[in-house]
Amino acid sequence: MRMFRDVLAAGLASILFLASTGVNWSKESKPAVRWVEGQPGCVFSRSDDGKYHYDLWHGDSAVLMAIDSQELVKVHRRNEPFFSVFLTVRYRGNDSLALRSSEVTLEFVSHFHVIQSALDPDQFAEKVQGDADSVDHQATREIQKHPERRAAKEQYVRAFQKDAAELIEFVSKNSLRSVELEPANAEARGWVFFSTASKWISGWKKQEEFILRVPFADEVFEFPFKLPPQQGEILLRKRN
Repeated sequence: MRMFRDVLAAGLASILFLASTGVNWSKESKPAVRWVEGQPGCVFSRSDDGKYHYDLWHGDSAVLMAIDSQELVKVHRRNEPFFSVFLTVRYRGNDSLALRSSEVTLEFVSHFHVIQSALDPDQFAEKVQGDADSVDHQATREIQKHPERRAAKEQYVRAFQKDAAELIEFVSKNSLRSVELEPANAEARGWVFFSTASKWISGWKKQEEFILRVPFADEVFEFPFKLPPQQGEILLRKRN
C-alpha cells in the first residue's frame, strides 16, 4: 500500500511539475521521431573522449546527442546537482527550423518517470552565483562563532567559489541557446542542463534509463537511452 501511494504521489508530482513549467507533454500533441538502434537515420557510437553518441536524422533535420560516460558519477561530485548532455542540431532544408532550447526535456524513467525541463542558462548561472554567495555568508558567520575553524572554512569557501566561477563561465559560454536555423546558419550546438534536485530523483542505480526529447514545430525527436548502454560497461578516455 505504501509503495502504491508513493507511485501515485510521484505521478501527481510529475503532472503538477508539467503544469507549473508549461511543458505540454502529450503523446498526441506532436508525432515523435524516435531513436531506435539499427533503424535508418539512427547511429550509435563511442568516442575516444569517453562519450556515447546518439545521432538521429529525419528529413531535413538531425539531432546529435552526446553524453559523458561518467555523467552518473559526476552528478554526485557537483556542488550544484545537475545532469548534462551535449546537443548538436542540424538543418539542411531551404526554409527554417526553430529550436527552443528551453523546451528540451529529460525524463528520468527509473525515477517515477519525472520529467525535467532544460535549465535556462542565465537563471542557472545566477543560482550558482547565489549559492556561492550563501556559502560565503554562512562561512563568515561560522568563523565569527568559531574563530579556530577559520583556516578550514576559508579553504572550503575558496574551493567552492572556484568551482562556482568555473561552472558559471562554462554555462555562459557553452550552453545551447534558442535559435532559428536556416541555410545560412544551419547548425547549433551546446550543452543542455537538467536539475536533479528532486525528492523523486535519488538513489542512482548502476544503470539508469532516460528519454531526452527535443521538440520542433511539427515533431519531437526522442532519444530513449541507458547509461551506461550496457550493464557494467566502463568507457575510458584515451590519453593524448
